[in-house]
Amino acid sequence: MQQSIQYKELFQLQTIHKKGILGSQVGVAVLDTGAYPHQDFNHLLSFQDYVNHRSSFYDDSGHGTHVAGIIGSRQLGAAPDCNLIILKVLNYNGEGKTSHVLQGINWVIEHKKIYNIRIMNISIGTVSKKGNPNQALLDAVNRAWDNGIVVVSAAGNQGPYPQSITTPGISHKIITVGSCDDHLMNHFSRSYSGRGPTGSCIRKPDVVAPGSRIVSCLNRRSGYVEKSGTSMATPFVSGVLALLLSNEPYLSPKQVKLRLYETSLDMGTDKNQQGWGLINPRGLLGV
Repeated sequence: MQQSIQYKELFQLQTIHKKGILGSQVGVAVLDTGAYPHQDFNHLLSFQDYVNHRSSFYDDSGHGTHVAGIIGSRQLGAAPDCNLIILKVLNYNGEGKTSHVLQGINWVIEHKKIYNIRIMNISIGTVSKKGNPNQALLDAVNRAWDNGIVVVSAAGNQGPYPQSITTPGISHKIITVGSCDDHLMNHFSRSYSGRGPTGSCIRKPDVVAPGSRIVSCLNRRSGYVEKSGTSMATPFVSGVLALLLSNEPYLSPKQVKLRLYETSLDMGTDKNQQGWGLINPRGLLGV
């Protein structure tokens, strides 16, 4: 668990948590491979399964549990008191149909008020075929954004070349997250984080966070596992934004994005690699 302890210390999340800012009452929807009811989860609120149509929490991949743990597990999560709404849209191989993702997004929009869903984490992405993005997916995340949901999506692991951001991360509205430490050795190639600009000449990602060698919950009752990718950087940003919205619940998605722009730390790299820079939780929350 040492990597995650350093992860929290790096961003001084303990200081924020000690002030009672823990993400309480904020619903975070996680579209992924599901989530196993690990002992570190206190707030698994709802589960929808579009792959196997099961009713109980499970994760036959492990990816979704890891992502959810970074957001809201008790020991490792950025926002340990947030409510996690889990939507299984990917199978055990981490593969899925666009129709399932669209169903999940529509469900989140329809149930936003019931679960106070303020954030939707999408640590998945598709590669555009012959330069043509999945327009239905882009329209869906934009619609969620317009309905007051902060959509946070991974930049993808197709870097380091330009126009390597995956869909829906290429959306001009939503918050796209890259990895700031993608030069570290991991199971991807070095410098894996997707780079902009997009095919529409939009500079992406918007912000970066650590994504390499991140420890989070295993898809078992207990235990932890290390994973790497922009899939891991994305939920950290979602968790920090849950802290922000629990502290300032009146903020709109546009205002959240502006706050990120104003407070992220310039790392001195290309803007199509780092976006506005490294997320700065204490600066974001003003604590």
